[in-house]
Amino acid sequence: MTAPHADPPETFGRVSVFAIPMRTRFRGITVREGMLLRGAAGWGEWSPFLEYPPEVAEPWLRCAEEAAAGDWPQPLREWVPVNVTVPAVGAERAHEIVSAGGCTTAKVKVAEPGQTLGDDQARVEAVRDALGRGGRIRVDVNGGWDVDEAVSAIRTLERAAGGLEYVEQPCATVEELAAVRRAVDVPIAADESIRRAEDPYRVRDLAAADVAVLKVQPLGGVAACLRIAEDIGLPVVVSSALETSVGIAAGLALAAALPELPHACGLATVQLLSDDVAGSPLLPVDGALRVVRPTVDEAALERLAAPPDRADWWEARLAEVRGFRQDRLS
Repeated sequence: MTAPHADPPETFGRVSVFAIPMRTRFRGITVREGMLLRGAAGWGEWSPFLEYPPEVAEPWLRCAEEAAAGDWPQPLREWVPVNVTVPAVGAERAHEIVSAGGCTTAKVKVAEPGQTLGDDQARVEAVRDALGRGGRIRVDVNGGWDVDEAVSAIRTLERAAGGLEYVEQPCATVEELAAVRRAVDVPIAADESIRRAEDPYRVRDLAAADVAVLKVQPLGGVAACLRIAEDIGLPVVVSSALETSVGIAAGLALAAALPELPHACGLATVQLLSDDVAGSPLLPVDGALRVVRPTVDEAALERLAAPPDRADWWEARLAEVRGFRQDRLS
Protein backbone atom coordinates (compact mmCIF):
# COMPACT_ATOMS: atom_id res chain seq x y z
CA MET A 1 0.00 0.00 0.00
CA THR A 2 2.94 2.27 0.61
CA ALA A 3 6.39 2.09 -0.88
CA PRO A 4 9.22 0.69 1.24
CA HIS A 5 11.93 3.01 2.49
CA ALA A 6 14.36 3.97 -0.25
CA ASP A 7 17.28 3.18 2.03
CA PRO A 8 15.97 0.84 4.75
CA PRO A 9 18.11 0.21 7.80
CA GLU A 10 19.68 -3.24 7.66
CA THR A 11 21.25 -3.38 11.09
CA PHE A 12 20.09 -2.68 14.61
CA GLY A 13 22.00 -2.20 17.81
CA ARG A 14 20.33 -5.29 19.20
CA VAL A 15 17.56 -7.78 18.50
CA SER A 16 15.59 -9.86 20.98
CA VAL A 17 13.09 -12.63 20.17
CA PHE A 18 10.25 -13.14 22.64
CA ALA A 19 7.71 -15.89 23.26
CA ILE A 20 4.85 -14.97 25.63
CA PRO A 21 2.06 -17.40 26.61
CA MET A 22 -1.47 -16.11 26.11
CA ARG A 23 -3.98 -16.01 28.95
CA THR A 24 -6.63 -17.38 26.59
CA ARG A 25 -6.35 -18.94 23.15
CA PHE A 26 -6.81 -16.07 20.71
CA ARG A 27 -6.67 -16.02 16.94
CA GLY A 28 -5.83 -19.71 17.15
CA ILE A 29 -2.59 -19.18 19.08
CA THR A 30 -1.54 -19.86 22.66
CA VAL A 31 1.95 -18.27 22.52
CA ARG A 32 2.70 -14.86 20.99
CA GLU A 33 6.09 -14.67 19.32
CA GLY A 34 7.92 -11.74 17.80
CA MET A 35 11.15 -9.79 17.59
CA LEU A 36 12.19 -6.52 19.18
CA LEU A 37 14.63 -4.38 17.18
CA ARG A 38 16.67 -1.67 18.87
CA GLY A 39 17.56 1.48 16.96
CA ALA A 40 18.70 5.02 17.68
CA ALA A 41 15.46 6.01 19.45
CA GLY A 42 14.70 2.76 21.23
CA TRP A 43 12.87 -0.47 20.52
CA GLY A 44 10.47 -1.32 17.71
CA GLU A 45 8.39 -4.48 17.52
CA TRP A 46 8.25 -6.80 14.53
CA SER A 47 5.70 -9.54 15.13
CA PRO A 48 3.95 -10.64 11.93
CA PHE A 49 2.00 -13.83 12.52
CA LEU A 50 3.89 -17.00 11.79
CA GLU A 51 2.02 -17.95 8.63
CA TYR A 52 2.51 -14.60 6.89
CA PRO A 53 4.71 -14.69 3.76
CA PRO A 54 7.46 -12.09 3.21
CA GLU A 55 5.29 -9.74 1.15
CA VAL A 56 2.79 -9.53 4.02
CA ALA A 57 5.43 -9.38 6.78
CA GLU A 58 7.44 -6.60 5.12
CA PRO A 59 5.15 -3.67 6.09
CA TRP A 60 5.34 -4.88 9.70
CA LEU A 61 9.12 -4.47 9.46
CA ARG A 62 8.74 -0.91 8.20
CA CYS A 63 6.66 -0.14 11.28
CA ALA A 64 9.36 -1.55 13.57
CA GLU A 65 12.06 0.44 11.79
CA GLU A 66 10.02 3.63 12.06
CA ALA A 67 9.58 3.06 15.80
CA ALA A 68 13.25 2.24 16.37
CA ALA A 69 14.24 5.42 14.53
CA GLY A 70 11.82 7.54 16.57
CA ASP A 71 9.95 8.78 13.49
CA TRP A 72 6.61 9.45 15.19
CA PRO A 73 4.54 12.66 15.02
CA GLN A 74 3.84 14.90 17.97
CA PRO A 75 0.79 13.69 19.94
CA LEU A 76 -2.41 15.72 20.04
CA ARG A 77 -3.70 14.00 23.19
CA GLU A 78 -2.22 12.44 26.32
CA TRP A 79 -4.75 9.63 26.78
CA VAL A 80 -6.45 7.27 24.32
CA PRO A 81 -9.75 5.58 25.26
CA VAL A 82 -9.65 1.82 24.68
CA ASN A 83 -11.90 -1.21 24.64
CA VAL A 84 -11.48 -4.50 26.44
CA THR A 85 -11.17 -7.41 23.99
CA VAL A 86 -13.22 -10.55 24.63
CA PRO A 87 -12.01 -13.72 22.87
CA ALA A 88 -14.43 -16.42 21.73
CA VAL A 89 -14.78 -17.80 25.24
CA GLY A 90 -17.76 -19.02 27.23
CA ALA A 91 -20.25 -16.56 28.70
CA GLU A 92 -18.95 -16.85 32.26
CA ARG A 93 -15.36 -16.22 31.21
CA ALA A 94 -16.46 -13.31 29.00
CA HIS A 95 -18.17 -11.72 32.00
CA GLU A 96 -14.98 -12.11 34.06
CA ILE A 97 -12.79 -10.54 31.35
CA VAL A 98 -15.02 -7.49 30.99
CA SER A 99 -15.42 -7.05 34.73
CA ALA A 100 -11.64 -7.09 35.18
CA GLY A 101 -10.87 -5.07 32.03
CA GLY A 102 -11.54 -1.60 33.43
CA CYS A 103 -13.15 -0.33 30.21
CA THR A 104 -16.63 0.87 29.29
CA THR A 105 -16.38 -0.43 25.71
CA ALA A 106 -15.96 -4.10 24.80
CA LYS A 107 -15.05 -5.75 21.50
CA VAL A 108 -16.43 -9.27 21.38
CA LYS A 109 -15.09 -11.92 19.03
CA VAL A 110 -17.85 -13.87 17.26
CA ALA A 111 -18.22 -16.37 14.39
CA GLU A 112 -15.44 -18.58 15.75
CA PRO A 113 -15.13 -21.81 13.72
CA GLY A 114 -16.83 -24.65 15.57
CA GLN A 115 -19.10 -22.34 17.56
CA THR A 116 -22.72 -21.36 16.97
CA LEU A 117 -24.64 -18.12 16.84
CA GLY A 118 -26.12 -19.22 20.16
CA ASP A 119 -22.64 -19.23 21.66
CA ASP A 120 -22.07 -15.71 20.33
CA GLN A 121 -25.42 -14.54 21.66
CA ALA A 122 -24.69 -15.88 25.16
CA ARG A 123 -21.24 -14.23 25.12
CA VAL A 124 -22.65 -10.86 24.07
CA GLU A 125 -25.40 -11.06 26.69
CA ALA A 126 -22.80 -11.78 29.37
CA VAL A 127 -20.73 -8.81 28.20
CA ARG A 128 -23.76 -6.54 28.36
CA ASP A 129 -24.45 -7.71 31.91
CA ALA A 130 -20.85 -7.02 32.92
CA LEU A 131 -20.74 -3.57 31.29
CA GLY A 132 -24.14 -2.39 32.43
CA ARG A 133 -26.50 -0.42 30.25
CA GLY A 134 -24.15 2.49 29.68
CA GLY A 135 -21.28 0.53 28.12
CA ARG A 136 -20.71 0.08 24.40
CA ILE A 137 -20.41 -3.26 22.63
CA ARG A 138 -18.88 -3.91 19.24
CA VAL A 139 -18.47 -7.35 17.68
CA ASP A 140 -15.63 -8.57 15.45
CA VAL A 141 -16.48 -11.23 12.87
CA ASN A 142 -13.15 -11.44 10.98
CA GLY A 143 -15.06 -11.99 7.73
CA GLY A 144 -16.74 -15.15 9.01
CA TRP A 145 -20.23 -14.68 7.55
CA ASP A 146 -21.78 -14.46 4.12
CA VAL A 147 -24.25 -11.64 3.46
CA ASP A 148 -27.40 -13.50 4.47
CA GLU A 149 -25.77 -14.89 7.61
CA ALA A 150 -24.49 -11.44 8.49
CA VAL A 151 -27.84 -9.72 8.17
CA SER A 152 -29.56 -12.33 10.35
CA ALA A 153 -26.77 -12.61 12.93
CA ILE A 154 -26.37 -8.85 13.30
CA ARG A 155 -30.02 -8.49 14.18
CA THR A 156 -29.75 -11.28 16.74
CA LEU A 157 -26.62 -9.89 18.35
CA GLU A 158 -27.94 -6.34 18.33
CA ARG A 159 -30.86 -7.53 20.45
CA ALA A 160 -28.52 -9.48 22.73
CA ALA A 161 -26.32 -6.41 23.20
CA GLY A 162 -29.17 -3.98 23.64
CA GLY A 163 -27.60 -2.08 20.75
CA LEU A 164 -24.25 -2.49 18.95
CA GLU A 165 -21.76 0.31 18.41
CA TYR A 166 -20.68 -1.36 15.17
CA VAL A 167 -19.93 -4.72 13.56
CA GLU A 168 -16.34 -5.21 12.41
CA GLN A 169 -15.67 -7.03 9.14
CA PRO A 170 -18.86 -9.13 8.99
CA CYS A 171 -17.92 -10.56 5.57
CA ALA A 172 -14.71 -11.17 3.66
CA THR A 173 -15.10 -8.93 0.61
CA VAL A 174 -15.71 -5.23 0.16
CA GLU A 175 -18.72 -5.94 -2.04
CA GLU A 176 -20.26 -8.07 0.70
CA LEU A 177 -19.61 -5.36 3.29
CA ALA A 178 -21.42 -2.87 1.08
CA ALA A 179 -24.40 -5.22 0.72
CA VAL A 180 -24.62 -5.80 4.48
CA ARG A 181 -24.32 -2.09 5.19
CA ARG A 182 -27.31 -1.41 2.93
CA ALA A 183 -29.38 -4.10 4.69
CA VAL A 184 -28.85 -3.27 8.38
CA ASP A 185 -29.00 -0.21 10.59
CA VAL A 186 -25.92 -1.09 12.65
CA PRO A 187 -22.71 0.69 11.51
CA ILE A 188 -20.14 -1.46 9.70
CA ALA A 189 -16.39 -1.29 10.32
CA ALA A 190 -13.74 -2.49 7.86
CA ASP A 191 -10.50 -4.11 9.04
CA GLU A 192 -9.19 -6.84 6.73
CA SER A 193 -10.77 -5.07 3.75
CA ILE A 194 -8.30 -2.24 4.41
CA ARG A 195 -5.14 -3.86 5.76
CA ARG A 196 -5.14 -6.88 3.43
CA ALA A 197 -6.35 -5.12 0.31
CA GLU A 198 -4.33 -4.04 -2.70
CA ASP A 199 -6.54 -0.95 -2.74
CA PRO A 200 -7.68 0.02 0.77
CA TYR A 201 -9.77 2.85 -0.64
CA ARG A 202 -12.32 0.55 -2.29
CA VAL A 203 -14.05 0.53 1.11
CA ARG A 204 -14.58 4.26 0.67
CA ASP A 205 -15.37 4.12 -3.03
CA LEU A 206 -18.05 1.43 -2.61
CA ALA A 207 -19.51 3.03 0.55
CA ALA A 208 -18.88 -0.28 2.30
CA ALA A 209 -18.14 0.92 5.83
CA ASP A 210 -18.88 3.58 8.42
CA VAL A 211 -15.62 3.08 10.36
CA ALA A 212 -12.04 2.30 9.29
CA VAL A 213 -10.03 0.02 11.59
CA LEU A 214 -6.30 0.68 11.18
CA LYS A 215 -3.54 -1.55 12.55
CA VAL A 216 -0.20 0.14 12.54
CA GLN A 217 2.11 -2.85 12.01
CA PRO A 218 0.27 -4.47 9.06
CA LEU A 219 -0.11 -1.10 7.33
CA GLY A 220 3.56 -0.12 7.53
CA GLY A 221 3.79 2.31 10.43
CA VAL A 222 2.33 5.46 11.91
CA ALA A 223 3.02 7.77 8.96
CA ALA A 224 1.51 5.31 6.48
CA CYS A 225 -1.63 4.98 8.61
CA LEU A 226 -2.00 8.74 8.95
CA ARG A 227 -2.01 9.02 5.16
CA ILE A 228 -4.66 6.32 4.87
CA ALA A 229 -6.77 7.94 7.60
CA GLU A 230 -6.67 11.29 5.82
CA ASP A 231 -7.47 9.84 2.40
CA ILE A 232 -10.14 7.32 3.36
CA GLY A 233 -12.39 9.94 4.92
CA LEU A 234 -13.92 7.70 7.61
CA PRO A 235 -13.81 7.79 11.41
CA VAL A 236 -10.82 5.70 12.53
CA VAL A 237 -10.41 3.11 15.25
CA VAL A 238 -6.79 2.14 15.91
CA SER A 239 -6.50 -1.52 16.82
CA SER A 240 -3.66 -3.82 17.84
CA ALA A 241 -2.17 -6.86 16.18
CA LEU A 242 -1.75 -8.58 19.55
CA GLU A 243 1.53 -6.87 20.40
CA THR A 244 3.58 -6.36 23.51
CA SER A 245 3.66 -2.89 25.04
CA VAL A 246 6.42 -1.97 22.57
CA GLY A 247 4.10 -2.58 19.62
CA ILE A 248 1.11 -1.04 21.37
CA ALA A 249 3.11 2.18 21.79
CA ALA A 250 3.17 2.54 18.00
CA GLY A 251 -0.61 2.19 17.90
CA LEU A 252 -0.89 4.81 20.62
CA ALA A 253 1.37 7.14 18.63
CA LEU A 254 -1.05 6.82 15.71
CA ALA A 255 -4.18 7.28 17.83
CA ALA A 256 -2.64 10.28 19.59
CA ALA A 257 -1.83 11.96 16.26
CA LEU A 258 -5.26 11.63 14.64
CA PRO A 259 -7.16 14.93 14.39
CA GLU A 260 -10.32 13.24 15.69
CA LEU A 261 -10.81 10.07 17.71
CA PRO A 262 -14.56 9.45 18.09
CA HIS A 263 -14.35 5.79 19.16
CA ALA A 264 -12.42 3.84 21.77
CA CYS A 265 -9.42 2.05 20.28
CA GLY A 266 -8.57 -1.64 20.38
CA LEU A 267 -5.20 -1.19 22.04
CA ALA A 268 -5.72 -2.81 25.45
CA THR A 269 -4.63 -6.25 24.27
CA VAL A 270 -1.60 -6.53 26.57
CA GLN A 271 -4.31 -7.83 28.91
CA LEU A 272 -4.44 -10.97 26.74
CA LEU A 273 -0.76 -11.78 27.38
CA SER A 274 0.45 -13.54 30.51
CA ASP A 275 3.52 -11.29 30.73
CA ASP A 276 5.11 -8.32 28.98
CA VAL A 277 8.52 -7.04 27.95
CA ALA A 278 7.96 -3.60 29.53
CA GLY A 279 8.73 -2.75 33.11
CA SER A 280 5.39 -0.92 33.28
CA PRO A 281 3.04 -2.62 30.79
CA LEU A 282 0.58 -0.49 28.87
CA LEU A 283 -2.63 -1.38 30.71
CA PRO A 284 -5.79 0.76 30.82
CA VAL A 285 -6.54 3.14 33.66
CA ASP A 286 -10.20 4.12 33.84
CA GLY A 287 -10.71 2.86 30.29
CA ALA A 288 -7.78 4.69 28.69
CA LEU A 289 -4.08 4.26 27.93
CA ARG A 290 -1.55 7.00 28.57
CA VAL A 291 0.41 7.96 25.46
CA VAL A 292 3.92 6.96 26.52
CA ARG A 293 6.81 4.95 25.16
CA PRO A 294 7.39 2.12 27.63
CA THR A 295 10.80 1.14 28.93
CA VAL A 296 11.83 -2.40 28.03
CA ASP A 297 12.82 -4.41 31.09
CA GLU A 298 16.04 -6.40 30.75
CA ALA A 299 14.88 -9.06 33.19
CA ALA A 300 11.69 -9.47 31.18
CA LEU A 301 13.66 -9.87 27.95
CA GLU A 302 15.60 -12.69 29.58
CA ARG A 303 12.50 -14.24 31.16
CA LEU A 304 10.50 -14.15 27.93
CA ALA A 305 13.31 -15.03 25.51
CA ALA A 306 12.22 -17.52 22.88
CA PRO A 307 13.95 -20.94 22.80
CA PRO A 308 17.09 -21.00 20.64
CA ASP A 309 15.42 -22.81 17.75
CA ARG A 310 12.64 -20.21 17.62
CA ALA A 311 15.16 -17.35 17.85
CA ASP A 312 17.02 -18.87 14.91
CA TRP A 313 13.73 -19.14 12.99
CA TRP A 314 13.00 -15.44 13.53
CA GLU A 315 16.52 -14.42 12.53
CA ALA A 316 16.14 -16.40 9.30
CA ARG A 317 12.73 -14.86 8.72
CA LEU A 318 14.11 -11.36 9.15
CA ALA A 319 16.80 -12.11 6.58
CA GLU A 320 14.18 -13.50 4.20
CA VAL A 321 11.98 -10.40 4.47
CA ARG A 322 14.96 -8.11 4.00
CA GLY A 323 15.93 -10.11 0.93
CA PHE A 324 12.41 -9.82 -0.44
CA ARG A 325 12.48 -6.07 0.06
CA GLN A 326 15.88 -5.71 -1.55
CA ASP A 327 14.62 -7.60 -4.59
CA ARG A 328 11.72 -5.14 -4.86
CA LEU A 329 14.06 -2.17 -4.61
CA SER A 330 16.56 -3.43 -7.18
